[in-house]
Amino acid sequence: MSQGRQERVATSIAGAVGAEIDAFLAPVDAELERRYPGDPGTRQPVHTVYVPGDAFTAGTLRSWGDRALAALDEHAPDAASFAAAVGMDPVLAEAVYGRVRAKLEREPVEDLRVDFEDGYGNRPDAEEDEAAARAARLIAEAHRDGTAAPYTGIRMKCMEAAVRDRGIRTLDIFLTGLAEAGPLPGGLVLTLPKVTCPEQVTAMVRLLDAFERARGLEPGRLGFEIQIETSQAVLAADGTATVARMIQAAEGRATGLHYGTFDYSACLGVSAAYQASDHPAADHAKVVMQVAAAGTGVRVSDGSTNVLPVGPTAQVHAAWRLHHGLTRRALARAYYQGWDMHPGHLPTRYAAVFAFYRESFEQTTARLARYTARTAGDVMDEPATAKALAGHLLRGLDCGALDHAEVARATGLTRTDLEGFAFPHRGDPKASAP
Repeated sequence: MSQGRQERVATSIAGAVGAEIDAFLAPVDAELERRYPGDPGTRQPVHTVYVPGDAFTAGTLRSWGDRALAALDEHAPDAASFAAAVGMDPVLAEAVYGRVRAKLEREPVEDLRVDFEDGYGNRPDAEEDEAAARAARLIAEAHRDGTAAPYTGIRMKCMEAAVRDRGIRTLDIFLTGLAEAGPLPGGLVLTLPKVTCPEQVTAMVRLLDAFERARGLEPGRLGFEIQIETSQAVLAADGTATVARMIQAAEGRATGLHYGTFDYSACLGVSAAYQASDHPAADHAKVVMQVAAAGTGVRVSDGSTNVLPVGPTAQVHAAWRLHHGLTRRALARAYYQGWDMHPGHLPTRYAAVFAFYRESFEQTTARLARYTARTAGDVMDEPATAKALAGHLLRGLDCGALDHAEVARATGLTRTDLEGFAFPHRGDPKASAP
């Protein structure tokens, strides 16, 4: 209605045209839905810790937590000294430091990978057989007694000809040991390193399919991460983005793309002194990974730093500042996961992650509350932004940076409400635009 006058509504296109277009695009719709199912809506760990297969024990997780706490006790025993060490705002450090210590007591490692590749090396077959069987037993026991990390698994050797048989055998021994101990645990993660072509991903799919059939498992039960550590994994000889083809070759089994800082840098000829996750070559690779994975349900993980926080306090503080800065840089670029190579990296990992979510808490919750209440503010948000705001809060909740009670007080929303905004493809009516 306009000034009391009812407008005449007329159309020119016959209804049959719309039906023809629907029929024409139906296969495309189905293909887009298959290729881009959206985020799975599960927790993404903030890091992955790699422990060599021969060094992994029942006490590994607790040892890492205790060693991280000991590093804080020795080199930054309170919030003020920690803030000075890493360059954090003292007020923010007061809100973060206690949470970091509590996290190290409660859940020091979110994602553990028992390593049978670079961190393990080449061993006699009998030795690696035994280590793989032991890893399966220890992980099964940890899940039974409730001490396992939320995500746990192994990194096998790659599909290159020289080590292919060894990698397949290690994976078989490990998975068989887990299967014989009971149902496969939730949070099981397998990592395929040094992938250079989609055919190696296809081979991994066939391997896992064979195991599922042999053990009577549901098809597709086993997923895996793809490590991007070679130039060929990013750009193929024909100029296409290989990593995008790898995701499709995984046939829905790919769960993550993990950037390998040092192998990739070396592959491109970067000098050892400049091999780091903030090198321009690293940024390019990760952006390609990020775009290829967007919408597919596959998560992207940053790499690591090999500068360890060990030695005198000044040296530890320098390593902490580096790691803290790299972690914050990655978070700002939407790489919400990375690798940690030493227990001393845990304090700065969690401090950087917690600060990232806490410093933006008031603005994030206020914007989401205004969006849900359909009130105006200084920023005009739309459904895509509400999705990002809710996802941000969910990640903060999952890692322990935020509490459900404070989020509910600030937004008036439950976790279910947040998930409705963050994952609108599930059809939650709350996720509709205002």
